[in-house]
Amino acid sequence: MVTLLACMPAIAQTESNLDSEMGGCFSLAVDKKLAKGLHLRLEEEISIDNNFGTFDRFYTTLGLNYKVNDYLKLGVAYAMINPYSAANHAFKDIRHRLILDATGGFRFGHWRLSLKERFRATYRTGEMNLYQNPRTALTLRSRLKLQYKGLRRIEPYAYIELRNILNAPVIDAVYNTATDTWGYYSDGTFTQKGEAGWFIDGWNGCYVNRLRGTVGVEYRLSRYSSVDISLMADHKIDKVVDANAEGTKLKSYTLEKGFVGWLSVGYCYSF
Repeated sequence: MVTLLACMPAIAQTESNLDSEMGGCFSLAVDKKLAKGLHLRLEEEISIDNNFGTFDRFYTTLGLNYKVNDYLKLGVAYAMINPYSAANHAFKDIRHRLILDATGGFRFGHWRLSLKERFRATYRTGEMNLYQNPRTALTLRSRLKLQYKGLRRIEPYAYIELRNILNAPVIDAVYNTATDTWGYYSDGTFTQKGEAGWFIDGWNGCYVNRLRGTVGVEYRLSRYSSVDISLMADHKIDKVVDANAEGTKLKSYTLEKGFVGWLSVGYCYSF
């Protein structure tokens, strides 16, 4: 079986480099201690992209975090994502996200090193082409963070993060130059299917679509409040499928690459 990227340059652009841009994330959070090690957190975040020229979306997140011991913390959260379409000047279909966290870490001197694994399942509402994206997107984010805790109020940090797509479409197709038709191999037999002769062989494709590096600082304003400011370099790699709604024709299968810089500012009140 031959993959589409290797065999269909005639009808699909296989790679595209996007223009670099800057964006911003700004958030307000309230963190309430319910019991020893157990915290409830409510956070509202907005993001702005296109070189700070376009409003992107709202995030509303409600979560519980439990510190098992000095080395392990677990979390569960729900997020409602409200994207905004600048072209239509209106909010688009809401997305619902389930988040599961596990963070392991240890201290050595004034330093703390931690590894955080975050699983996310994002359900897309509204009409959509299921030949281009699954209804529920599954991702896993892995973050390795180093933080310095030797100062009184300031805690600088840096981390690197990988984001993995867990259910990308697996596309197979073969181009027959003799007959100028598309088809695919099944059990060793060439078979014609649809206008483009392509098919999605499941949604179990996995690849890293984000590679991020961040430096930042947490500053405690008082016993109850703090500010977090960071700069992120975000390298994007997205596999984009463009097909008709009936699934009979594949227009393109593009590997999009680009760079986005992010400025993030967050305020948290804890009590």
